Amino acid sequence: MLNWPEISTVLLDMDGTILDLHFDTHFWLEHFPVRYSEEHGISVEEAKIKLIGHYKELMGTIEWYCLDYWSKFSHMPIPLIKREIQHLIQLRADADEFLTALKQSGREVILVTNAHPDALALKIERTQLDRYFDKLYSTHEFGAVKESQVLWQRLQERQGFELSSTLFVDDSLPVLKSAQQYGIKHILAVENPDSKKPANIINDFTSISDYRQLTKDILANPVT
Repeated sequence: MLNWPEISTVLLDMDGTILDLHFDTHFWLEHFPVRYSEEHGISVEEAKIKLIGHYKELMGTIEWYCLDYWSKFSHMPIPLIKREIQHLIQLRADADEFLTALKQSGREVILVTNAHPDALALKIERTQLDRYFDKLYSTHEFGAVKESQVLWQRLQERQGFELSSTLFVDDSLPVLKSAQQYGIKHILAVENPDSKKPANIINDFTSISDYRQLTKDILANPVT
């Protein structure tokens, strides 16, 4: 499936790729609209129409991922409201074995998430996911998101990875296409980011629904 002897650096998305996307799906589509309706005295349905419409306008921009933006827009403390359902934050069932194998194989493992730093901090607090990674980046520190070529240029300047020996894993097709366009050689798509939803059918990239299929090959091809 993947040419592990060629891969020495692994760049990983967070939400839907390492963590179950259910927390984020539930927050943005259900919990936040309910809390927004309570705060602003409108129906939940009206809140959903307003918020989801605005989500669509911003999707793929840094504002879409920015908790500061949403706090200002809604006049509500979004980081605190996220904590109201923090019990839903969890690793994917297959993530621990996969990440442990990557570390044991001697590969450089780097998290690259579009999530706001406050969201990243909460998820580290809840899952201790930082223990698996050599470095963790929120794209906010670069002023660009993974959908943009600017991000990849700035990240490569900072981290110094080689395009030919890097694997990038994500659940977003626009993000995967951006990474491919930049020249990252090895690309892997996640078919089932949300445990409460059916898997997606992906034709454009090599894809997977269970990382445990990869463990044997990863460990059989360590970086020397």
